[in-house]
Amino acid sequence: MFGTVVGVVLIGILLIIAGFALVAISVLSSSGKKKGKVRGAGVVMIGPIPIVFGSDAKWVGIIIGLVIVLMMLSLALSKA
Repeated sequence: MFGTVVGVVLIGILLIIAGFALVAISVLSSSGKKKGKVRGAGVVMIGPIPIVFGSDAKWVGIIIGLVIVLMMLSLALSKA
């Protein structure tokens, strides 16, 4: 049992390191390229209350739809 836990933790640490490496490679490879307009949105969940923010109305609408679906899924799975 202890070996399984160590294996899962090791995989998690390796995935985090791989994520940092991918971000670093992406930043370094795009440093000299033409800059474009960045659009996006996000959500912060404070308990059951979602706070949606974004720079584009289209993406905010998509995020609101995803939040509704995920909240319904969370409620359905927590009752099971």
